[in-house]
Amino acid sequence: MADAAATVDHWAVTNPAALPADLDAFSLSVPPLFAALAPARNVLIAGAGGGFDVYAGLPLAFALWRGGTQVHLASLSFSELELVDREAWVTEHVAAVGPDTVSPDWYFPEGTLARWLAAHELPSTVYAFPPLGVQPLRAAYRHLVERLDIDAIVLVDGGTDVLLRGDESDLGTPVEDITSLAAVTALDVPVKLVSSLGFGIDAYDGVNHVQVLENLAALDREGGYLGALSIPGASREARLYRDAVADAQAATPERPSIVQGQIAAATSGAFGDVRFTRRTGGGDLFVNPLMAIYFTVDLDKLAARCLYLDRIEHTIGRRQVITRIQAFRDELLNARVPRAFPH
Repeated sequence: MADAAATVDHWAVTNPAALPADLDAFSLSVPPLFAALAPARNVLIAGAGGGFDVYAGLPLAFALWRGGTQVHLASLSFSELELVDREAWVTEHVAAVGPDTVSPDWYFPEGTLARWLAAHELPSTVYAFPPLGVQPLRAAYRHLVERLDIDAIVLVDGGTDVLLRGDESDLGTPVEDITSLAAVTALDVPVKLVSSLGFGIDAYDGVNHVQVLENLAALDREGGYLGALSIPGASREARLYRDAVADAQAATPERPSIVQGQIAAATSGAFGDVRFTRRTGGGDLFVNPLMAIYFTVDLDKLAARCLYLDRIEHTIGRRQVITRIQAFRDELLNARVPRAFPH
């Protein structure tokens, strides 16, 4: 092991690109995620992948709120937002959903979350975007940046497919995640991060997590990996998060979030094939402590590694994003071979 470590150290020293530009930028004593956000006064935490993804940002939001930071929540919505009260719309593609916002759509995670936040005396507006292409979604984000004086954005993904670059054996369900990534990378905001919570969950959709780790290692060499941060199960943040997820499950019993349910179970120390909904009846789950860890990367460095981001840059609608990603995959000649964990 000593020889291997020496080899790695020698490789890093002789390859400057493998080291961050500022070796003192982060320290073990302060989690890099919080160090990066420390200068920010108005943070936007947004669900990258739609639906309940915004819930994956709640533990981070709770910690930042407690520290005095202004935090705003946003979500790429799968609800029928066109049915929401007209007065909720603050601009063409942004609805400010509050605890009193009315929608006849039974699936409305943003409204459910807003009501839960209000009941816990926390800031209770959740900004919602309809499914869009890159250009209108970027305009929606830009509106919020200007409206709320945002100086940091954290895209959160419940799962790991946002960390994939395009040449992996399978991309999972990348449409919303990568649309969000493409939209935000062009914004002039001082701090832009991506945090993934729920490592391993996307195996259900074909994601090979050895390749996820390989991508994180590559980002680390480029100075774009901010490390992994576990959510302590007994912490206030974990307890509030579990309560919010339980509330959401009760509000949408026909379609509870499988992703957030597994993460919540992981934060409570559950392990293995944990059942909390009939939706998982067809397969085996593998809830484990890795699901309760934030893996955080620099958003712009992640975007720069995506092999097809340029193809979706000028999209207007979601369908365009889908077809262009599929065209890229159809043309891909050398997808990386999936590998199993060696231990």
